[in-house]
Amino acid sequence: KSENIPATQIDIQGFEFRGEQLPIQAGKIEMSYAAPGKIIYKRYSRSRDGSSSIMFFDVEKREEKTIISNVGFYELSADHQKLLIQQGNDYYIIDVRENQRAEKPVPTRELIATIEPREEWRQIFVDAWRLERDYFYDPGMHGVNWQEVRKTYEKLLDYAVTRWDVNFIIGEMIAELNASHTYRSGGDLESPSYMNVGYLGVDYDVEGGYYKFKKIISGAPWDIEVKSPLQNSGVKEGEFLIAVNGIKPDISKEPHAVFQGLAEKVVVLTVNSNPTPDGSRDIIVKTLASEDRLRYLNWVESNRKLTEQLSDGLIGYIYVPDTSVNGQNELVRQFYAQIDKSGFIIDERFNSGGQIPDRFIELLNRPILNYWGVRDGKDWQWPPASCPGPKAMLINGWSGSGGDAFPFYFKKTGIGPVIGTRTWGGLIGMTGVPALIDNGSVTVPTFGIYSTNGQWIIEGYGVDPDIEVVDDPGTMAKGRDPQLEKAIEVVLEKIRTSPIVQPQKPKYPDRSAKRKEPKENR
Repeated sequence: KSENIPATQIDIQGFEFRGEQLPIQAGKIEMSYAAPGKIIYKRYSRSRDGSSSIMFFDVEKREEKTIISNVGFYELSADHQKLLIQQGNDYYIIDVRENQRAEKPVPTRELIATIEPREEWRQIFVDAWRLERDYFYDPGMHGVNWQEVRKTYEKLLDYAVTRWDVNFIIGEMIAELNASHTYRSGGDLESPSYMNVGYLGVDYDVEGGYYKFKKIISGAPWDIEVKSPLQNSGVKEGEFLIAVNGIKPDISKEPHAVFQGLAEKVVVLTVNSNPTPDGSRDIIVKTLASEDRLRYLNWVESNRKLTEQLSDGLIGYIYVPDTSVNGQNELVRQFYAQIDKSGFIIDERFNSGGQIPDRFIELLNRPILNYWGVRDGKDWQWPPASCPGPKAMLINGWSGSGGDAFPFYFKKTGIGPVIGTRTWGGLIGMTGVPALIDNGSVTVPTFGIYSTNGQWIIEGYGVDPDIEVVDDPGTMAKGRDPQLEKAIEVVLEKIRTSPIVQPQKPKYPDRSAKRKEPKENR
């Protein structure tokens, strides 16, 4: 028997004043649902491991309760009595009550779908075309006849034999827009098997039929996140790798071949000071799954040391890898750690972008507003986290997106000269759009940059340096960095000619009753 349920009426007048703050613990909370007498939500752990719990707030008892922990996806049933949750690769159905356990997984292996690939590929293609049509920041599609583009590329689907082919066709189609930030990825791709590789964080050489440890890569003393497994192992540069788990490396293959399948594994290395097994010794280390972070830190620290050396400690060096969370963290911690420097070089070469970096500029352009005189010790500048000294920025053709905006804002606010080569030129941003049916995706630029005088800028061109310095491969092969060296020269000259001098502390005021306060100090 159907019930005649009246429509819900919402009184908009004074709506915001009827809101109520729930007495729950602060934290990152999302995916909330309403159920009879309960408000259900996901709470993330304060640790950085991404773990989360499903909670509910009992409206009557005014208490927060945990339903279950370590959950990824979850969904509330239509009758508000059950939850479908995901733990790992399995799904479970539990009650909307506290202290639930995931005991019996839903038998998803029996769920079978019959898919006609070519029909699905056509839907994927059309959906990608429609997403660009409906969300692209320019409704005129950069002057491209988008209907004709569809007709042209849709014909190629008849020749596609893999999902990779479909992605290629979609990529060629959206490339007709001549816009940055138009990517396609994912989906039910046919992928070969993959074998991981273990790394020792070293550069190798070959001598006497064995691989030699030419250089042990050190990270940075200010970041202990990763280090070479050979660091502090007793192994020295110039020694030889005789065997890995008893297997002699084949020098006809690359040195990592013997480490296949050994990522983040404890291994026995046989090493010797001579290229022979005689007199060798065994050491036990745990390999890395990647050397990327280690070599990144080594490069940054090498640049910092060079800057310190060539400037006699006057200039600080900051590397900003992107304008996302990682770049924000790196900028702040490196800036604060060197706040006593007379000037700065901000290196954003290879900056991969992320967010719009206006806050980066606010930090770098923060002026000293006043000083506080204290009786003991050095007087305080305010704000304490500010460096009004000269600055320069390094850019190259791999600086893009937020890495285009960063030097543009740096120049526009007059912080200092930009040195290097023209940036990538991709400054129309993207926000989220729906995924494709097989979880593939396309990106759609939804906003583009134009100047305060009403001109489209940067996209398709980039940001020019104030001082162009091209990295000469011959010079770089000798271990030099012409762009960084030029920036050091420029900032040092600015420090010499326009030093920032803290004013002398004024004479302490006479506030005695017998002295009349000067009018200008009242």
